[in-house]
Amino acid sequence: MKTSVETWLQELADRTPTPGGGGAAGLTAAISAALMGMVTAYTTGEKWQDRQARMTELNAEAAELRAAALALVGEDEAAFAAVGAAYRMPRGTDAEKSERALAIQVALVEAAQPPAGVARVARRLVDIAGELVQSGNPNVVSDVGVASAAARAALQAAVLNIEINLRQITDPQVGMDLRAEVAAATEYIERADAVTERVREAIAQ
Repeated sequence: MKTSVETWLQELADRTPTPGGGGAAGLTAAISAALMGMVTAYTTGEKWQDRQARMTELNAEAAELRAAALALVGEDEAAFAAVGAAYRMPRGTDAEKSERALAIQVALVEAAQPPAGVARVARRLVDIAGELVQSGNPNVVSDVGVASAAARAALQAAVLNIEINLRQITDPQVGMDLRAEVAAATEYIERADAVTERVREAIAQ
């Protein structure tokens, strides 16, 4: 993703196939990761020497997760374009129909991979948020909550994008693998809610 946020959002709003919901899921995860980076950056310095080493580690990991999420935005666009191209293949003969059907299945499987990747990134972000509720600078604990909420939104969006591809995928093993991704993401949606609640409790103290 190498365009301005304003330009990308305009493209998202346009009547064009991409970017779409899959890309939005990736960008939401990237926002979550960026907030994690901010929180860890604010938990360094003389006052936080006892945890600075850990914050430095988490800051670096948050940067890696942010980059991974942004890369998945582009991967989702490419995968969706491949699905469209497969559906546009000729189907005038039996051979063409067979080739088209196979191409569609391959493209659908590939299209499910970016949202699955987003879900894995977002799951890790929820874990980091859970850690930062206690160890992060309390002055930015609300940002931990926003990061957790963003990760949750990315998880929910990823689930929807996996499921819409899953309903047309015929390979049973691929289906099983994707349903496992959905189950893991759904569990982490609940974890994200718990983290957000902990943040609210911290704010209320």
